[in-house]
Amino acid sequence: MQGTTGKASARSALAYLVVLSGVIGITPLPALIGAPAAVLAIGLAWSTLKPIPRVLICLVVVIAIATLVFQPATLMPAATTLTRLASLLITVMLLAAVLSRSRHLAILSEHLFAGHALTRYLSITFGSLFLAVPMNFGSVSVIGTLVGREIRTHGDSPGTRNAARAVLRGFGSASLCSPLSIAVVLTLTLVPGIHGWQLISLTFPLAAAYLLLGTVFREAEPATDIPRTRLDGFSVLRAWLFFALCIGLICLGTYVLRTVTDIAYARAVTTSCLVIVAIGILATPGRPRFPALDNIGNELAIIGGSAFIGSAVSGFVSTWVGVGFDLPGVLLPLIALSVPWLLFGGGMLGVNPIIGVTLIGGLASQLWPADAGLGLAVAMVCGWGLTIAGTPYSANALLIQRLTGYDNRLVSVVWSGRLSLCALTLASLLAASLTWGLMP
Repeated sequence: MQGTTGKASARSALAYLVVLSGVIGITPLPALIGAPAAVLAIGLAWSTLKPIPRVLICLVVVIAIATLVFQPATLMPAATTLTRLASLLITVMLLAAVLSRSRHLAILSEHLFAGHALTRYLSITFGSLFLAVPMNFGSVSVIGTLVGREIRTHGDSPGTRNAARAVLRGFGSASLCSPLSIAVVLTLTLVPGIHGWQLISLTFPLAAAYLLLGTVFREAEPATDIPRTRLDGFSVLRAWLFFALCIGLICLGTYVLRTVTDIAYARAVTTSCLVIVAIGILATPGRPRFPALDNIGNELAIIGGSAFIGSAVSGFVSTWVGVGFDLPGVLLPLIALSVPWLLFGGGMLGVNPIIGVTLIGGLASQLWPADAGLGLAVAMVCGWGLTIAGTPYSANALLIQRLTGYDNRLVSVVWSGRLSLCALTLASLLAASLTWGLMP
C-alpha cells in the first residue's frame, strides 16, 4: 500500500514539475526537465495505462532513439512541444478539479436537464460547450455523470440518448471555437502568421451550424416532461455568470500576456489558467491545497506522446523534402479540402488527431505560404473538433460509454454519422475556399 501511495505522490509531483517547466519557458527547461518528467510520470502509471497510450509511449521511445541517431537537431523541438502541450493539459485538468468544488457547478448541471425536449437538448449541448472552455474533459465527466444518473433513475429513453449525443457534440464544438482548446492552441503555435481572433471568427460560425444541425439529427421525444426540482432563477444566473467570469478572466489574461510579453500562445493560456487555479485554491481553504494529479497517465500519454511523435516526424519529413521544395499552388486548396477528412479517418482507426495536426503544422511552417495559413488552420481545427465528437476511440466517447453504458461506436458513429458527414463537408469547403482566396 505504501509503495502504491508513494508512486501516486511521485506521479503527482512530476506532473506539477511538467507544468512549472512549461510555464517558466526558459529554453532548455521544457526539453531537458519537462519532457523527461512527463515520460517518467507516464512510466510510473504504466499498470493503469490502456493499450493505445502504451503503444504511443513505445513509439515515443523508438522515435526518440531514431531521432537522436539520425536527426538530433529535431529532438529538442519535439521534446519542447511535448512539454508545452502536456503542461497545458495538466493545467486544464487542474482547473477542472478546482472548479468542480464550486456549488455553482451542481446548480448549472441540474438546470441543463430542465425544460422541454428541444430546450433540454440545446441546453445540454451549449452547457457542454460552455463548461468545456475552462474544464475540458471535466465537462464531459460532469454532464455525462448526470446522463448516467438519468438512465439509472428513469431508464433508457430517447431523452437520455439525445443527452448523450448532446454532450459529445457540445464538447466537440468547443474544440472548434474555444480560445483555450488544445486544438486552437496547437494550431496557432504551429501555423505562422495568424491570430486567434482571425481563426475563431471563422470556426465559431461552423461550430454554431454544427450545433443547430444537431437538432435535426436526434430522436423524437414524447411531449411529457419528467418532474424536476424547481431551481431559483437567481442561483442559476449566478452559476452561469461565475463560469463566464472564469472564462473571461482567462481570455483577458491570455490577451494581456500575449500583448505585453509576446510569449507563445500555449504558454500564455497555461499561465492564465494557473492564475484561476491559484485563486480557486485560496478560495477553498477547507479542501486539499493542491489537487492530486496521479491519475492522468492515459491523457498525458495520448496528448504528450502524440505531440512528440507529430513534431519529430514532421522534422524528419521537412529535412527529407528539403528547404527549396515548393508545393504547387493548385494543390493547396485540395490539401486544405482533404485535411478534415484525413483527421476524421485517422480518428476512426484510433489515431489521435494531435498526431496529424502536429505533423501537418510542422510541415506547413516550411512548405505552406504564410498568406494562405488561415485556410489550413481552419481545416486543422475543424478536423480535430469533428474527429473527437464523431469517432469512437476519442477519450470523451470512451468516457461517455463508461458513464452512461451506451456503446461508444453507437453514440459517436451511428447516432451522429450523418451529422459528421454534413459538418465535414462544410468545414472542408470553407478551408479550401479560404485557401484559394488567400493564395499569393
